[in-house]
Amino acid sequence: MNRGSPSWAPSGEGPQRASRILVVEDEAHIADGVRFNLEQEGYEVEVVGDGRSAVDLLTHAEGSTGLPFDLVILDLMLPEMSGFEVARRTRASGNFVAILMLTAKDDGPDIVRGLEEGADDYLTKPFRLEELLARVRVLLRRRRWDGVESASEPLPDVEVGRSVIHFDRFSIETPDGTVTLTTREVGLLRALVDREGETVTRGELLQEVWGLRPDTKTRVIDSFIVRLRRYLETDPARPEHIVSVRGRGYRFER
Repeated sequence: MNRGSPSWAPSGEGPQRASRILVVEDEAHIADGVRFNLEQEGYEVEVVGDGRSAVDLLTHAEGSTGLPFDLVILDLMLPEMSGFEVARRTRASGNFVAILMLTAKDDGPDIVRGLEEGADDYLTKPFRLEELLARVRVLLRRRRWDGVESASEPLPDVEVGRSVIHFDRFSIETPDGTVTLTTREVGLLRALVDREGETVTRGELLQEVWGLRPDTKTRVIDSFIVRLRRYLETDPARPEHIVSVRGRGYRFER
């Protein structure tokens, strides 16, 4: 096994531990090929062939070495439990590991559902090795930049009406209680808050928050906006803080 150089080490910093990747794939020839090529890139890889085993690793333990995973490559069609359910249970357990979803066809509803259940990106089978490795690198970089791993300085809290967004805690404190946010919900809020008063297009949000192509045909952003409005708006049907800009995108106002 060729460990090679560290899988991610920003310029000017010392060596990082090799990123750990869990491959959840029941087709042995695909799993073996993915494992081999990831290991050649210097990643540490663990493979399981069914959804239930993946959930056990992601919600109770963290692999045979006891170290956390940095990325999950997750097939949707799995024995015992679907990839959708694996993603949902992983997020519900509070594990915000990056998830790259593998889908057998470019099926819009499947892609949207996967993203809504917590996947960060998707790749359609059959895929080119170069594209898989590129997506892996992007997700691992964004995981560090997104603040999923510890940051030197916490992001400031943001007051929105009667609520407070705690980016460092992945939560919103509302008059009705505290809401726990997913990684993508936090990313979407950050993208809007950072450009307060400006219109942010759907394409920009897809690229910045999900790492998808701006022209990807999906309504996942709109679904997430509906969810965020339930957390922040007094009347979600008449939003005052996350405002729609017809034909373009959304604008954040305090």
